[in-house]
Amino acid sequence: MPMSQPDLEAALREGFPDAEIEVHDLAGDGDHYKARIVSAAFQGLPRVRQHQLVYAALKGKMGGELHALALETSAPA
Repeated sequence: MPMSQPDLEAALREGFPDAEIEVHDLAGDGDHYKARIVSAAFQGLPRVRQHQLVYAALKGKMGGELHALALETSAPA
């Protein structure tokens, strides 16, 4: 079963409560999203580690309920 956009946003907000988060459904199928996350949690971390933190916040839903997630992560300027 696909993951709804509100459920994805809620999971990301739970994992990154301080973050500015934008989620876009790329295909209209609940399986392909793009997320832009700006969080202090990413400060000083390489991009790979930032993405690992996002996957951890999704608690195993990536690859199951959520098929594809294009990520744009950064720390606040």
